[in-house]
Amino acid sequence: MASRRVRVFKRWMRSQGLEYSDALDFKDDPEQGISVIALGDLKEGDLVATIPKSACLTVKTSGASDIIESAGLGGSLGLAFALMYEKSLGEDSPWAGYLQLLPHQECVPCVWSLEEVDSLLSGTELHEIVKEDRGLIFEDWKQNILPLLDLNSANVKLNPDYFGVEHYFAAKSLVASRSFQIDDFHGSGMVPLADLFNHKTGAEDVHFTSVSSHCQSDSDADNDDHVVANSDDNEPSTEHPHVDGEESSAPSNGKSYLGGSDLESSALEDVPTVLQMIMVKDVRAGAEVFNTYGLIGNAALLHRYGFTEPDNQFDIVNIDMELVLKWSSSLFSSRYIRARLSLWRKLGYSACQSQNSEYFEITSDGMPQIELLILLYIMLLTENVYHKLDLKLSTMESYDEALCIILSEKNNIQLGKGSEMSEEQLLTESVCNAISSLADMRESLYPSNSKEDDIELLRSCSIRDRKLYHSLSLRVSERKILEKLRTYAATYMLSIRNAKRGPTGKRLKRNGLQHSFL
Repeated sequence: MASRRVRVFKRWMRSQGLEYSDALDFKDDPEQGISVIALGDLKEGDLVATIPKSACLTVKTSGASDIIESAGLGGSLGLAFALMYEKSLGEDSPWAGYLQLLPHQECVPCVWSLEEVDSLLSGTELHEIVKEDRGLIFEDWKQNILPLLDLNSANVKLNPDYFGVEHYFAAKSLVASRSFQIDDFHGSGMVPLADLFNHKTGAEDVHFTSVSSHCQSDSDADNDDHVVANSDDNEPSTEHPHVDGEESSAPSNGKSYLGGSDLESSALEDVPTVLQMIMVKDVRAGAEVFNTYGLIGNAALLHRYGFTEPDNQFDIVNIDMELVLKWSSSLFSSRYIRARLSLWRKLGYSACQSQNSEYFEITSDGMPQIELLILLYIMLLTENVYHKLDLKLSTMESYDEALCIILSEKNNIQLGKGSEMSEEQLLTESVCNAISSLADMRESLYPSNSKEDDIELLRSCSIRDRKLYHSLSLRVSERKILEKLRTYAATYMLSIRNAKRGPTGKRLKRNGLQHSFL
């Protein structure tokens, strides 16, 4: 028998014209939350739900739309305010039957205490990011939400008990983990029913598409853009202004509640008015029906959604440029490092960039970003070869061609213009040693426990202790990647030494993999 909150939600869905297949059921587990189960066999192409956009909670449909528009609250900031506002109304909110199903907040790191962030995430990709997020979210509340409590009018009175900083953090956690990009008019929003499908990387069972409820054919619907779950505007608005959803350019006709005619006015006649959920593969009766939030690693999963997945093939570890320069400073002078780094940039190479930092990615199988290998190679060039490369830059048609010639001469290989270079040309003994050193330096950022200690802790940890379990899972996955990076370097080192014992000029092979720098 369905739990009371699920029964209330089902009644609410029916009242709002939200239709779903009889072959879907909702399992309410006290520990794991709600999941969607197939009661009968589902086939690819089956339409399993139709969700009116008017039933979605957005900055346009909320009763706070006037306040949001007047205050210029865009993206996730506006949606978080809309969510707080509707929750403050209690049973008077048109979304009460939906909101009672939601947790107070999701267990994402931004709502953990600072002590938990420091103790559980130290050394991981998330540690500094989460601490920065917390500061930015607080500033968002202080600058944008707090002033609105003093602007109560006769028509709208905000209850300060529902708009405190802790309520904003809670709302942001729900928006980050549950919102979907709906369309240009609504922006992102809370989509009832759609947010009950759990994530599984690379195992999408359903997808969402916008269709016009009155004029669009099935063939037209197949060509619609998919509704994107948990879009980039979930990030703190101050930190990511370039992705924090802009205000819609579509005209606003004032606030519109569920079923209101404003959303279906003549100005919007050709705009799709419903979302459909369509099966993209067969699911057997009794199995859980999954959505996917994208092909993302555990750091992003924990950051946005509060969980991790074992053996996630999209995991990465970053090596910060700052760490590379710290390694360099143990061997070379500041002047030397600046000159080599300048040459690397002059050749047209760059690292990945976030707000105020540069970094290089290491993939889940331990493969370093090629730009890192090139930088290490240039850092370790002899003075003679370095000056030769610097000189060739003034005479070559392209900077890449200059590096190509230097590498071909150094390895006694004839490469014509436009030729491909194999990765092993960059992997000298000194570069392999540098990679191992960087892996050790990155590893040292974690607490004193070894990888084996962390694995044992993870085995004995209950998944009910979500914060500890998923932070351990993230740390273990990152440390496994660093171990693979060391193996990568050691394997090439061994190949180099074996090659030195063999015939002169013998080239190393690595599964036929080559990278083009030209």
